[in-house]
Amino acid sequence: MNCNPFSLEGKTILVTGASSGIGRAIAIECSKMGATMIITGRNPERLNETFMQLAGVQHTQIIADLNEDKDIAQLIDNIPALDGCVCNAGITMTLPIAFINRKALDNVLQVNTIAPILLTQALIKKKKIKNGSSLVFISSVSGVYNAIIGNSMYSASKGAINGFSKNAALDLASKNIRVNTVSPGMIQTNILSSGVISEEQLKEDMKKYPLKRYGKPEEVAYAVIYLLSDASQWVTGSNLLIDGGYTLQ
Repeated sequence: MNCNPFSLEGKTILVTGASSGIGRAIAIECSKMGATMIITGRNPERLNETFMQLAGVQHTQIIADLNEDKDIAQLIDNIPALDGCVCNAGITMTLPIAFINRKALDNVLQVNTIAPILLTQALIKKKKIKNGSSLVFISSVSGVYNAIIGNSMYSASKGAINGFSKNAALDLASKNIRVNTVSPGMIQTNILSSGVISEEQLKEDMKKYPLKRYGKPEEVAYAVIYLLSDASQWVTGSNLLIDGGYTLQ
């Protein structure tokens, strides 16, 4: 028996949006802690890149678009009962309020809010999440702690998932299923290397953080590991802020 409460040995964990960025880091770091991973994403090539970096064996990759009900159903049918699930898949879209349209709003809410809620519902209904397991939703400081011009759709989607998480924690407590969120500040991912933001702008923005840098994807992953592990057995309905001190100011 492993006496390390942070170990994930013997646990089967599903991570959505595992093709890159935070989701990839979560999958890799969880595998290093001994978990059997089931990773999903929409891009076969990038998902396989993550898969090849997982430590250990007996992991599974499943191509799925969680915006499609049939893909959620197929995913549920093809996985064993889980000890943990990390709903990480998400998109960003910047639009001033005057330019918001139905298509853009539907897209952001579908990916960031509706898909993870429906996935959770399916996991519970089909008994694919064990009693005593852990659900973790990747949220954001946006919409929960702070606001940014042009970011209202994204903030609304993340604020909604925090509200859902708290209610789910209450609903599922009788099954000893814990539900928590993680709210990162700016994380150094491929989004930041797209060239839309200059190096000078990035350096200036980093000054807003007391620790004078952006977070690393694995630093979010370590927090997720805590919430998935037995070390957090008395933690539910909580939101773990990981922002390098950004919201202190």
